[in-house]
Amino acid sequence: MNRYFIYLAYDGTNYHGWQIQPNGDSVQETLNKALATFLRDESIEVVGAGRTDAGVHARLMVAHFDIDRELDCALVADKLNRLLPQDISVYSVKHVKEDAHARFDATYRTYKYYITTRKDPFARHYSWRLFQKLDIEKMNEAAAVLFDYIDFTSFSKLHTDVKTNNCKIMHAEWTQCGEDEWVFTIQADRFLRNMVRAVVGTLVEVGRGKLSVDGFRKVIEDKNRCSAGTSVPAHALFLVDIGYPEDLFL
Repeated sequence: MNRYFIYLAYDGTNYHGWQIQPNGDSVQETLNKALATFLRDESIEVVGAGRTDAGVHARLMVAHFDIDRELDCALVADKLNRLLPQDISVYSVKHVKEDAHARFDATYRTYKYYITTRKDPFARHYSWRLFQKLDIEKMNEAAAVLFDYIDFTSFSKLHTDVKTNNCKIMHAEWTQCGEDEWVFTIQADRFLRNMVRAVVGTLVEVGRGKLSVDGFRKVIEDKNRCSAGTSVPAHALFLVDIGYPEDLFL
């Protein structure tokens, strides 16, 4: 069998997340159908590097699929782009080792979350509008606390099927990206379900002065989802990068 990685992007507005759902459109199902149509093989299924929630976007997602013959990668990318809807785009297709895995071989994932304090009709679909200024310096002080821990149960969706809630945070920082716009960038080896949105929601509580930095630390140590802040809206969250070892690629 030959295995291929698909590098793609999507606007998650019209999808119930990445993963196939019984009662809604998903990015995975849409990609499966396009591949099956082009390759004339209904058995082909893509495996994603992770699961983005309903409404979350990806500037970069990676998925793999198997087929019993070698393919022209550029041709596959071109044909998929012709078949896929306008809100899903394939950047490239790459031949990889037969045991390479889009999810398990990823060494890091990077997300960005966008907020704004300005009414902007062009940004409303991709950033969360707040109606008060935040103490970004204090939020960054709290974000640095994330590096001291690996168990992030407090930021995980309840009743998931994962075996561990441990993650290694590599980067977590708020930066200004416009006059009234800020972005939170977070990178880790893995993320729990709903984790980034819960982290952002809790950091915003710090920025509003409702939670201290020590209080943020206690939230993590409680290992209780009820201790953390509310999950922020999905539409301002983007998966932006996924890393892999170079020796996976042929």
